[in-house]
Amino acid sequence: MVTPPDLDGLLKRLEGKIPAHCILTRAEDTRPYECDGLSLYRELPPVVILPEDESQVIEVVQACKAFDVPIVPRGAGTGLSGGATPHPRGVLLGVSKLNRILEINPESATAIVEPGVRNLAISEAAAAVGLYYAPDPSSQIACSIGGNIAENSGGVHCLKYGLTIHNVLRARVVTMDGEIVEFGSEAPDSPGLDLLAAFIGSEGMLGIVTQATVKLIPVPACARVIMASFPSVEAAGEAVANVIATGIVPAGLEMMDKRATHMVEPFVNAGYDLDAEAILLCESDGTLEEVEDEIQRMNAVFSAAGASRLQVSTSEEERLRFWAGRKNAFPAAGRVSPDYYCMDGTIPRRHLAQVLNAIADMEEEYGLRCANVFHAGDGNLHPLILFDANIPDEVERAEKFGAAILELCVEVGGTVTGEHGVGIEKINQMCVQFSRQELDFFLALKKGFDPHGLLNPEKVIPTLARCAEYGRMHVHAGQLRFPDIPRF
Repeated sequence: MVTPPDLDGLLKRLEGKIPAHCILTRAEDTRPYECDGLSLYRELPPVVILPEDESQVIEVVQACKAFDVPIVPRGAGTGLSGGATPHPRGVLLGVSKLNRILEINPESATAIVEPGVRNLAISEAAAAVGLYYAPDPSSQIACSIGGNIAENSGGVHCLKYGLTIHNVLRARVVTMDGEIVEFGSEAPDSPGLDLLAAFIGSEGMLGIVTQATVKLIPVPACARVIMASFPSVEAAGEAVANVIATGIVPAGLEMMDKRATHMVEPFVNAGYDLDAEAILLCESDGTLEEVEDEIQRMNAVFSAAGASRLQVSTSEEERLRFWAGRKNAFPAAGRVSPDYYCMDGTIPRRHLAQVLNAIADMEEEYGLRCANVFHAGDGNLHPLILFDANIPDEVERAEKFGAAILELCVEVGGTVTGEHGVGIEKINQMCVQFSRQELDFFLALKKGFDPHGLLNPEKVIPTLARCAEYGRMHVHAGQLRFPDIPRF
């Protein structure tokens, strides 16, 4: 473990190399960095350093290595898995001041940006040349591209346009040795192993990104959204599967259950059907002719699946209003509950209705409400568990509820994350999804980049001891949970 003298020596080494105003050590200054968007886990960082350029990032990393001090990279702090939770004896390194857009190139349809650039700012800057950056997390107005790379973020349009990993061409990275390496290329292919794919989604465990080249795509000539209402989650789930089965790939295909729409509508006034048990938001984009054809085909699928109401946006303002309700589901939860816990797991689409019904059973088991709002097109669930931290044992029940949802995702052939990452939140469930041999492979990759384990330690990859302990704690009397759900 690191002792205070190590931090004191580190700070002394950085004197004159990092501006004094970029180093925070007083509790009142470091308190805003004690957690990311997952506020269930908090740790007051002893030191926060906010470098202003790449050379300062290198100085900090080299000093941390010299004094054996853990280092936790942080973007905008909007992550929802505790990936940026500080280390109690380490440095929290924020990249928010590296926030320049270095180039917008319409000829190559790319942008070169620093990690502190906000996701939405890229599209705003590229709009002048008719381009935009496709991944659009709900937090895109605040989240930064560095954090998006760390977590492999998605968004409501990821079904058609992909996650961060599909939209980043190159990353410039500071390793734990303080060296600069570049992964990927602006060319269609680059020699050697695809380390860019390993780096994106590595949650700050392999290096610190200081620059990225991202893909831009043309702003579509037309975009319209169908709001389809269904009398049951089973019917909505069938509609989702049938849309994909017909070969249609919508720009976005989102689902919200009745509790979610009732939670959101008073907050946003999106025009949602409050009588429906579930609604789908399905977007088509492209040329006017393409959109009209696709809307007609999707409406036919929804009608065949039993849709009780179909409404198509008639203006850009209405389209944005439909999406505003979906994207504001998380803050809307604050109107109906003192606290909420946003989960993130992915399942095969064919199990959507079964899993949602199982979550409804869990509400009874744990005595807590849950609103479901998620990326239905790719099976990425975001259940919002509503609780009150002031009531004894509700935090514990919320955590157990969340763990049960994640493990159910694994049981039906899914995974414990879709776009939020693992961080601290899901480290136990990594023991459920992966074998020890697989986890050891992950650990070997990390050691290749970070032999001393200083980059974001104790996150993502569980130790053998943790898995053994969790296995002992997690016994269901020899009974398989939800035995009616098919296993594969």
